[in-house]
Amino acid sequence: MCPQLFEIGPFTVYSYGLMLGIGFIVASYLLSIEFKRKKIHTDLATEITLLALIFGIIGAKMFHLFETWDTFIQDPIGEAFSAGGLTWYGGFILAVIAIWINSRRRNLPFFVIADSVSPALAIGYGIGRMGCHLAGDGDYGIPTTLPWGTDYSAGTYPPSLALKYLYPDGNVPEGILCHPTPVYEFILAVIIFLILWKIRKKNFPDGNLFMYFLILHGLSRFAVEFIRINPQLLFGLSEAQIISVILILIGITGIIFYKKKSDLKRFDPTTVKYTPKPKK
Repeated sequence: MCPQLFEIGPFTVYSYGLMLGIGFIVASYLLSIEFKRKKIHTDLATEITLLALIFGIIGAKMFHLFETWDTFIQDPIGEAFSAGGLTWYGGFILAVIAIWINSRRRNLPFFVIADSVSPALAIGYGIGRMGCHLAGDGDYGIPTTLPWGTDYSAGTYPPSLALKYLYPDGNVPEGILCHPTPVYEFILAVIIFLILWKIRKKNFPDGNLFMYFLILHGLSRFAVEFIRINPQLLFGLSEAQIISVILILIGITGIIFYKKKSDLKRFDPTTVKYTPKPKK
């Protein structure tokens, strides 16, 4: 593990932050390609990516603080401004809300944005997960004897803390190997990206591709959660699995709806409210 990559003067470059940045750059580039294909001004891709970045981080932190409320109450300032502690689904939900509000301001249908961003979101999520892997921040899985089991003891949240619940005396064996679930999620994210990228040009109604993303991402996260170290919340499922099931159901319902409504009105790019600033 390598939470800190290098230092430039007084600044420290962290692996998670770097991968998060790379993920958003890649996502913004892919979104601009899709906007160009749909005849939407590509400056809006940067605007939407920044909105997703800002509100995604805020939502991810807020959701994490809600999950760890007792710890947050003990040290509100320290927990609120700590480098770690970001929950994906919290960021996803708040970013979606922010983009929806902005879509109304721009008169750009939300589902047009959602379709355009789905492939980018898939690969961006995967790159971010590699940041989790390099940081060793607790997103890894249960102990394993498989050849690719990974030692996360040098991470920001080592197994000596994360796996205490598995051992009655609280003493986690030194150098224990765990499932590298962030790597699994990265591989699955690449597969989802390739599927969405391949089918994105099909004559789908607006919103259909996003529904496929919800289903594919929900299924992948649901499966990986079985070997992650997250606590069970309801019916033997973790919080992330419950949210994944909801997203899968939304996706399936959406696809069924679109099949029954084949005559839906299609997006007209000339209706978008956006005037690019003149270049100096």
